[in-house]
Formats: sequence, C-alpha cells, structure tokens
Amino acid sequence: MNKRIGKRTLLLPSAPAILGHAAVAGQKEGEGPLRDCFDFVSEDSAFGEKTWEKAESRMLRDCFALVCDKAALPPSSLDAVFSGDLLNQCVSSSFAMKDSGLPYLGLYGACSTMAEGLGLAALLIDGGYASTAAAVTGSHFCSAERQYRFPLEYGGQRPPTAQWTVTGAGALVLGRGEGPRVTHVTFGSIVDAGIKDANAMGAAMAPAAFDTLRAHFEDTGRGPADYDAIFTGDLGALGHDLLQELFRREGIGLGVRYMDCGVLIYDLKTQEVNAGGSGCGCSASVLGGHILRAMAKGVWKRVLFAATGALMSPLSAQQGNSIPGICHAVVIENGGRAHGNSD
Repeated sequence: MNKRIGKRTLLLPSAPAILGHAAVAGQKEGEGPLRDCFDFVSEDSAFGEKTWEKAESRMLRDCFALVCDKAALPPSSLDAVFSGDLLNQCVSSSFAMKDSGLPYLGLYGACSTMAEGLGLAALLIDGGYASTAAAVTGSHFCSAERQYRFPLEYGGQRPPTAQWTVTGAGALVLGRGEGPRVTHVTFGSIVDAGIKDANAMGAAMAPAAFDTLRAHFEDTGRGPADYDAIFTGDLGALGHDLLQELFRREGIGLGVRYMDCGVLIYDLKTQEVNAGGSGCGCSASVLGGHILRAMAKGVWKRVLFAATGALMSPLSAQQGNSIPGICHAVVIENGGRAHGNSD
C-alpha cells in the first residue's frame, strides 16, 4: 500500500492512538488563560533544582512520568522515546531520559519539536516497528535566555515583536488502543525568508507554516473548513497575522478555526509577554493540555496541529545569518481512520 499522498504528506492506515497526554507549566504560564489545562504548575521556576538547566530536565522528567501514569503504562514498557528541547545538544532531554533505559532518539526541531516527535512516534508504530512510543518536549525561559540572549540580570528591553519563551513541557504516549488518533503527517521543508531579527521570530517562521499547510491542503485535497481547529505553534501575534495574510493572498481564509499556541498560552494584554509565547514547551504544553483535553470533551473532532520552529543557534545569529523556519503538521482525529482525501 502506498502510504504517501502527494509530495509530502504521509498516510497512517493504522492511525496510532494517543493513549495518554500530559502538560507541565511554570508559574507564569499557570497565571495565564490555560491554567486549568495543565497537570502540574510549579510554584516557581526552579522546580526544586539549583540551576535553570537542571530545572528544565526535571520538568521534562516529571512530565514523562505523568504521561506514563495517565496512560497506565510503566515507562520501562515503552519501545522508544523521542525528545527534544532548545538547549545545545538537546542536553535537557538527554539528562531527563538518561536513567530510563529506553531507546532514546534526541530531536532538534526548535519550537516544532513536538510535531516532529509526534509524527515520528506515530510512523514508528504504524510501520510495525514499535507497539508504544512517547514524544516529550519542553523549554525553560531562564535557560533559553542564558543561551540565546542575555543573562537575566542584564534587564534588556524587548521590542513589541519579541516573544516570551514558555517554561513548560508536554508529553504524549502513543500505541494501539483508545484515544485520539494520528492519521496524517506532513513534514516540512526549510523555508528561509531572509529575516535576521531574532526579535521577530513570528515573521521568520510564518512562511514555513504557510509552505507546510499549503502542501498539506494540496496533498490531501482538504481545506481549512475540513478541520474543526488548526493550531500553529508558536508564531505569536505577529506571525499569526502574517500567516493569515499569506493565505489571504492565495484567496484562502483560515477563519476563526485558526489559532496559535503562542497567543493562547498567555494573556497578551496583562502578562507583558509582548507578541506572545515561544519555545519548544509552548506548543507541546498547549497540545498536551488544552487541545487534547478539549478533544476529549468533544469540542473538536479533527485538528490540524502545525508546530513551527526557527532553525538558528546563538552563533549563527551572532554571525549575522538569516533565520530559516520549519513547520511540521500532524492530523489528530477522534476515532479517526486515515483517508487519502477530504472526507
């Protein structure tokens, strides 16, 4: 059976189920509009650790333990875990998983990592190479600031287009059973719009989101109206508006069904986060909390989750390079089975 639809979309006939999902958040995120969607909210940013980097690993480890408990599966029973973060060499993920004894696949897709990990875990199961697999992703505001920008003590001013790195993590366990199902995956191509301003990540990533979503619609024969909700993560307010404008130029309206995780996770009017949230943990925690909880309640039946990432490093930014973007899209359906076109 040919599992490829069009040029870039992959069909998953067995439609692996999301057996469990969990979301962990920091104090600031717990004060936002999605506070009731997180399984655990830390009272501070340290998570009981002495460094920000150790706090990030602790957050990932705790989120992984939570999702295994919710899926009623011992961690040792999983066949693989895909995990990633924003720090150099994905060190937070590797330290979080180093004692698990599981086959570990470290990923770096920047803020797109949850969609990348979810898609790969689902493909591993659909191909018969695993019975269960996990996708775990997170970020921490303070560790990201230390790596990418300035020490917190510097107190640098942020322009309105800047985004706030989310302190949060999301984790999913996939397998064969009951739960929302992954039916299609559209992996993205790198798109470089020439943006060099690290404080305008939404502008850098929006063209990649447009490229992947357009490819998904063309491959599947679907359009925005075929989904109850479409989520990007995390373009923030600037990128959210730019993506809508790019589709408007094509004569396509995304409408009210389109939302961005970076806009949803904070109250942009009261929390002083400028253009909204960013970081691996943004879309991961929104998916592991808000989106899948709403699907369980029947709010949405078919969701298109398209996480975006800026493929940069501190060194590439210091050398004046542009910021390429990436976006991976995953279709999640309640009780769904994969089909090759709009249905």
